[in-house]
Amino acid sequence: MSQKVTVAAAQKVIEASRRHAEKIAVPSCIAVVDAGANLVAFIRMDGAWLGSIDIAQDKAFTARAFDMPTKELARSSQPGQPLFGINASNEGRVVIFAGGIPLIADGRVVGAVGCSGGTPDQDHEVAEAGVMAFVPGGEAGR
Repeated sequence: MSQKVTVAAAQKVIEASRRHAEKIAVPSCIAVVDAGANLVAFIRMDGAWLGSIDIAQDKAFTARAFDMPTKELARSSQPGQPLFGINASNEGRVVIFAGGIPLIADGRVVGAVGCSGGTPDQDHEVAEAGVMAFVPGGEAGR
């Protein structure tokens, strides 16, 4: 089954995200998880905050657990919105700010990428660069 997040596929995502983070001068932590939200690959760029290690992994977990970008979850989880308080679920692993995006193959979520190190918008941008490089199963480039 090629519709999964292999180590090769995860490394392509991380490399594309890392290049974008360097381009915008934001040292980042970048995590890639599979369909079960299990960590497949991770990198902490030189100079990235220690606190961003868990945040990047939790953003990837959140994007996969709810099959949506964390940026979208943020909107629905504000006071007065239907998902207010969701960040207290899943033993506090749910992140409700931008930087986590699902990885999709054949219309199905098969994993996610999570990035942390800059502003939420910068983290989303870094994650988007990784999503654009995702090739299910790790087949040769897009």
